[in-house]
Amino acid sequence: MRVKGGCHCGAIRFEAEADPERTRICHCSDCQRLSGSPFRVVVPVPEDDFRLTSGTPRIYRKTGASGAIRQQAFCAECGAPIYATSDDAPPRVIGVRVGALDQATEFVPLRQFWTRSAAGWLDDLSKIEAFDEQ
Repeated sequence: MRVKGGCHCGAIRFEAEADPERTRICHCSDCQRLSGSPFRVVVPVPEDDFRLTSGTPRIYRKTGASGAIRQQAFCAECGAPIYATSDDAPPRVIGVRVGALDQATEFVPLRQFWTRSAAGWLDDLSKIEAFDEQ
């Protein structure tokens, strides 16, 4: 599926060819900390199928639990996360942040990783009072 996306302020825009069936949730403590949320939703895209169309993301390099270096790409203006990838030589896989996609609602997670770090209350979201708007 051809998708477009970008950061919150619009300084960074991208296009990609992404398979919605590869959408996943990561509950690792790094994704929790880097997203400011209990998990992150990602769709992996081959590097050849990802293209920045405007702007240049800032890169933060972090060391994962495996010892591998991961590049975290985000907008230097608004701070919105865009993608992550390895520090290896191309071709790489780009972990596109689903929240950055214009078509985000079409990417429903089918897998979860690092569930041992998942927030215990996530299974009971239907029991939490909900409002259509603030």
